[in-house]
Amino acid sequence: MSTLWVIALIIGALIVAGLAFYAGKLLWQLKVQKETIAKLKAEQADKLEKSRQERNGKLADSINLIAKAMKQKQCEYSEGCLRVWVLISQYSFDEEISLETTYPGVFEMYDEVKEMPTHDARKKYSKKEIFKMDTKRWRAEERLEAQILQDCDKLLNEFKALPGSENVVFQ
Repeated sequence: MSTLWVIALIIGALIVAGLAFYAGKLLWQLKVQKETIAKLKAEQADKLEKSRQERNGKLADSINLIAKAMKQKQCEYSEGCLRVWVLISQYSFDEEISLETTYPGVFEMYDEVKEMPTHDARKKYSKKEIFKMDTKRWRAEERLEAQILQDCDKLLNEFKALPGSENVVFQ
């Protein structure tokens, strides 16, 4: 009977050792898998950050160009504000900011003209209606000019042009 117990004990010990080895192997595989996932996540985060910065660079360049054109009066304030507002709304800021309070002149001008038709859509209206809309737009441009120019200065400081594009000459 004692041999039977010894054999049972040896078989039990082998089973326990085999299960312990298998558990250790699974834990090691889990560790390797977690490291791989962490590495892939870090690479993906880097890739996303790089594309965000690339996109922000292009947006900043466009915003800078439009703000410069408005400041030099080579672009109507209404058109510039429409374009700038759409671009800064797509810009990915590092921290949350209120665009309406940061750029109140641009926002107010955008809000004033955002519903006005442009290009082919204007052709659907009579000349009298178009003149009425243009008059409203011109008055808003006059009324908001000082604030828009201040916002242009802020935009030029905040959004730097890409290297090589700062030499663009408007004609």
